[in-house]
This record gives sequence, C-alpha cells and structure tokens, in this order.
Amino acid sequence: NIDCLICHDTTGTYRKFPTAAGHPAYEEKEFPPKSGRKWNPVDLVKVAQNVGRTQRRNCGACHFYGGGGDHVKHGDLDSTLAEPVRQLDVHMGTDGGNMTCTTCHVSKHHRFPGQALSVSVSGEGKTIGCPKCHTRTPHKGEHKKVYNKHARRVACQTCHIPTFARALPTKVWWDWSKAGEKRKVQKDEYGLKTYHRNKGEFKWQKDVVPEYRWFNGQVKRYFLGDTVDPMKVTLLNFPQGSKDDSNALITPFKVMRGKQPYDSGQNILVVPKLFGGYWKHFDWDKAAAEGMKTVGLEFSGNVGFTETEMFWKVNHMVVPKAQALECVDCHTSRERFNWKALGYSGDPWLVKTTD
Repeated sequence: NIDCLICHDTTGTYRKFPTAAGHPAYEEKEFPPKSGRKWNPVDLVKVAQNVGRTQRRNCGACHFYGGGGDHVKHGDLDSTLAEPVRQLDVHMGTDGGNMTCTTCHVSKHHRFPGQALSVSVSGEGKTIGCPKCHTRTPHKGEHKKVYNKHARRVACQTCHIPTFARALPTKVWWDWSKAGEKRKVQKDEYGLKTYHRNKGEFKWQKDVVPEYRWFNGQVKRYFLGDTVDPMKVTLLNFPQGSKDDSNALITPFKVMRGKQPYDSGQNILVVPKLFGGYWKHFDWDKAAAEGMKTVGLEFSGNVGFTETEMFWKVNHMVVPKAQALECVDCHTSRERFNWKALGYSGDPWLVKTTD
C-alpha cells in the first residue's frame, strides 16, 4: 500500500480505501458496508500538485494506526505525535525540536533504518539510536558521572521515557477467544470499547510503566509452524541479552498480551482468514482452514486458544530532562525493575552481593 503520494502528500486528503488493494477511493463509497460512513473520492490532481517533504503525519498514516487503529499497537506511537507538545516528546514537539520522523530515520535510496522486533531477527545494519546524535557520555557535570556510568549498561530510553501512552491509552490485552459473542459493548474509564464482536475482548492502559529486559539487538521469535505448549505463554518474539552480555542494555518494552487461536491437533498457531472469513461467518474452524491454506500449512480441523506475548521496544515520547528518572525511581522501595528477572539477586544498590 506504499506509494509516492502516501509519503509526500501535504494536503492530508490522500488515503487508501480499506478494501481497494492499495488504491484510494476514485468515487464516493461506503465503508464499512451499510454503516453510512462515506468515503469521498481523492482529488488526485490536487494531491499531485501539493507534494512535499515527508512529515510526521505522513509516516503516522500507517505507523500511528498499527494493530487496527490509533494508539493500539506500539503505545509510544499514536496520532498525538503528528503535532505534539514538548512535554509529550522533546524531539518532535512543535515547541521543542520539531523534528520529523526522517530526522532520525534517514533514508538511503528510500530504505529507512529502524527495527521492528516482530519482523527483524537481527538489528545489524538496521538500527538507529541515541548515539547517532548524542555521545556515549551525554551527561555533563561532576555529579553526573554516575549517570554516564549507567549509560554503559542502561539504554537512554530507560530513564528518558518513564512512561508511554501518556496522551492516549494503548491496548495491553487482546483476547480473541471472546470474539463472536453477541453482547452489550462496554466502555472503560477512558471511554474506549472493551469488546468488539469481530476481535474479542480488550484492556487499555494509560501512562504505562514499561517492562525492562536486557537487549543486545538480537531477537528470538516464533515462526509459522513452530509448535507451542498451549498450557504455557508463547513468546511471539523475545529480546536477547543478559547482564553477563557486554553488548546488552537494560531496555524498556511494551508487552502486548492476549489469547489467540492455535491448532489444538498439531499445537501450532493458526493464521485465520478474518476479512471475508471469520468476520463474515464467525466460525473459527472454517476461518482457520481458509487461512492456513493460504500460508501452505495443514490444519487438523480443531481450534483452541492459547496465551501469547509480544514485545515492542519503546523509543518515542522522550520527556524533558527534568522529568527523566532519577536514582530513587529505580532503586530503594520504589522498585520499578524486577531485579531477579534481570539476573540480580536483588536491588544492587541495597543488597550487598557480588553483582
């Protein structure tokens, strides 16, 4: 669905029609069917005469809406970053750095560096990071030496993005097993729907404290056809590294949790056909059979549901330095980290160990 205009339109009117295989609407259409929601045709001449440099809104047309809607998937990327204030992101804030996405994601021959942990197995040659603009010892002053020491093992984002989803809540739980039920749709404290017949049950959260893992740029991930233990949580991807790995940094992540369908006869995750499939007939076995055929995998005929987790690295929504974490935010009784999960016997500041 990527073409020249989706990235270089400055009118804000160029968008793809959901079922047109990458095309915009050329005449007035309705979507979803029988919804009354009209899609006006795009004035292609006007758009073509108003192309310009890529802006945050262009990139956000896709990346803000990952996972099926605004502020669903990443948590640190949503529509508020189109015109953010400095308090939300010091780099992109219109009253701050006013940077665009391509300030950091500098392309070469239209190839953009970056790393999505759900796609990239290795970050080699693909990643960008804070040291591109900042030094490895960015903190100035004698009393900040301890901060620079931490920077050798702690990612910049860990201290400078204390929470994400600060303006809009993000989805943190998605239970596909509840889909298909005809029930009254409830809304949460944010006014967001917690159920949709097509997609199941959701939970949303705002001002989310990240979860922290060691990360050395390598990722293990689930591949189609890999077996799962349905009684355990399946990790769809998992950042690699440990405290004994000199290339690893303590890094913040959003962890997306939920339940999704698997083939209970073969113990493999299924790829169901949703659009024109499950969302039409609400039959998981039929949707799984249709979907698995498209990816060349056998299907036993039986669908179950198993819990999964997916990790998304937190990179955006950097706060002003006065709001960055300080020593006591991570150490002492306010413990933000699960020290044992990071390989320590306890908070290394409080516990006398050889850590």
